[in-house]
Formats: sequence, structure tokens, C-alpha cells
Amino acid sequence: MSFTMYSTSWCGYCKRLKSQLNDLGITFDEVNIEEVPGTAEIVEKVNNGNQTVPTLVFSDGTAMTNPSAKQVQEKLQTLGA
Repeated sequence: MSFTMYSTSWCGYCKRLKSQLNDLGITFDEVNIEEVPGTAEIVEKVNNGNQTVPTLVFSDGTAMTNPSAKQVQEKLQTLGA
């Protein structure tokens, strides 16, 4: 996978982005920060202490918070994915 999406079960933005990415055939790993210990801290680290989701962390170590599906597509193109 080229990126991991950190999300929660109740996040509407997460649900929308997941649906859009699935429609585009983009696959990813998903981690629910409320269920997996230590992952909320990853999200906080890239978001200046905030647990903002969806947060995507890419294979090159960069992150995006609440991106559009188009932004994700563009990022994946730069990664060659």
C-alpha cells in the first residue's frame, strides 16, 4: 500500500473520502485510532497535537489531513503508485 488512512468509525469526512477512493479503485490500509493503541499519537504528531481525521500517511513519510480524492490521486502519481 502506498498510504495508511487514520480514521474513526464516526467521522463523516473519513467515510466520504473512503467512498471516493474506493470508487476510483485506490487501495489503502485503514487504521481506526480509537481501536488501535498508539495510533492516535501518530495522528497528533503530524497534526500539531490534534487528533484530526482522516489523516493519511504516505510511503515517503509525508502526511495529508482531510485531503480531497484528487489531492490523494496527485500525491500517488508523484510516488509512482
